[in-house]
Amino acid sequence: MSTPVSSIRNLGPAVERECAAAGIPDAETLRKLGAHEAYRRMLASGTRPHFIGYYVLHMALQGRPWNDCKADEKAKLRTAFDALKAEIPATPKHDTALLRALDEIGVIEKPT
Repeated sequence: MSTPVSSIRNLGPAVERECAAAGIPDAETLRKLGAHEAYRRMLASGTRPHFIGYYVLHMALQGRPWNDCKADEKAKLRTAFDALKAEIPATPKHDTALLRALDEIGVIEKPT
């Protein structure tokens, strides 16, 4: 039996959609992967990096309020987030055929 990602405190439908796009179908898979690996997969699938989203995911999987992250813990998570962000190249979320065609003819640069 699978449990929706949004059943985890502080995680709503938007995170659930981002997880699904990253191949994380349910809360059990998310818990098994852990926050860091799950966020890595989310970035790789096109989620825009955002530090608050990263630490909220950590807090949620620990059953803590999203704003419970303080001082030293937040600094350590920021270091891990920055390293992860540098490791995963930005993926345009809306890489459409139109954007590719416009880039090909030199009208615009594809977003990075």
